[in-house]
Amino acid sequence: MLVVITNTQSARSGGLCQAPMYGRMVRWEGAKVGSTQTSPVQPHQVTDGRSPLWRGHNVFRMVTFLWACFWVVLQFHDYRRPWLALVVIVLMGLWTVFTVWRYWTRAGRTNRMVLLDCVVVSVLFLSNEFILSDAQMLNNYPSVVTVWHPTMVTAAASQWGMFGGLSTGIIAAASNYLIRGYSDPAMSLDTLLLVGTGLVLGLASDTARKSTERLARALRAEAATAERERLARSIHDSVLQVLARVRRRGAELGGEAAELAKLAGEQEIALRALVATTAQETTLDGETDLAARLQVLRTGRIHVSIPGNPVRLPEPLSTDLFAVVQEALANFDKHAGSDAQAWVLLEELPEEVVLTARDDGPGIPDGRLAEAAAEGRLGVAKSIRGRVKSMGGTITLDTAPGEGTEWEIRVPRPGPTKRRRGGKR
Repeated sequence: MLVVITNTQSARSGGLCQAPMYGRMVRWEGAKVGSTQTSPVQPHQVTDGRSPLWRGHNVFRMVTFLWACFWVVLQFHDYRRPWLALVVIVLMGLWTVFTVWRYWTRAGRTNRMVLLDCVVVSVLFLSNEFILSDAQMLNNYPSVVTVWHPTMVTAAASQWGMFGGLSTGIIAAASNYLIRGYSDPAMSLDTLLLVGTGLVLGLASDTARKSTERLARALRAEAATAERERLARSIHDSVLQVLARVRRRGAELGGEAAELAKLAGEQEIALRALVATTAQETTLDGETDLAARLQVLRTGRIHVSIPGNPVRLPEPLSTDLFAVVQEALANFDKHAGSDAQAWVLLEELPEEVVLTARDDGPGIPDGRLAEAAAEGRLGVAKSIRGRVKSMGGTITLDTAPGEGTEWEIRVPRPGPTKRRRGGKR
């Protein structure tokens, strides 16, 4: 891949456009910048994909509470402590109203709230130990909490996914065995339903959460693309036209103006590459496209060659490789001379990524890097070799006086990968 190191910026102040060019500041007086003002794209508010699960949970909790009230009325005089059953059913009603209100909105569905919900439901269920008579226990009569008990499983599964649903399902089943003190087919069926409900709802919750994240990512990319297109139109109507005019007029005048024209042309190429590059988003796996990231480095002196397909790498690895190329090109810009050219090549192999940065400058004399390190200038030692070593890769320097410089960086791909097919662009 060919990589270019340059920073292009535009500033608006009193009709003055400023753009740094390789350490120089060039001003174009009277340039009209940003004649069209458009409000920036506002971030999208994405609806939580788990909201239908929470609505279902709220309905389930209200229906099961009414069912518990029916059984309390039916068994009231058979309880060991009827007054305690009345206290529990009142607390269940108050907690049902409170949690339905809290879970109605996304802001109320916090981890702390769901954890508190599980604790309260478990405590109310365990209180049956002091309410049910021995006959009710042995004959497997419904408890005071009855089917309201599994609502802690549906809440945890909706909030925490499969892990939360499985965990609370096991806890709920263990509580049932604890107060009953025996096991029979009905108890086994209850356990299967509790754990199975947690797993199924948890899977649905995980799927909905990932879908919401993908949708939010797509909407952010869409908003970034729209904003980039807006800026591109504004830049095309202002800065790029000024750069093109300076380039043409400077070439006509010759002399020092020709040097200015050359710099303006390089900045024009870099700015066009910048506005044409798609905004990069990190994937759900934490990966970014290194190929697209390197395109912004293209200028009139630096040529970039990348694969036709995305080269997705973990974000820290992509950032380090980009920094290595930047450092190599910074040395090129500093030492190679104004007429030198540089090439950056990115290759994706099945087991590794190969990044090559080459120039046709004067090269590096023997012993020059060791001399720079002895003088305390550790740019190559730390920024290039140190970064590559920390990535577990290898770096090779091929240079000689008058024959240019070539850096070849090889970094292993993390984890199993498949080779992507595609040409260069």
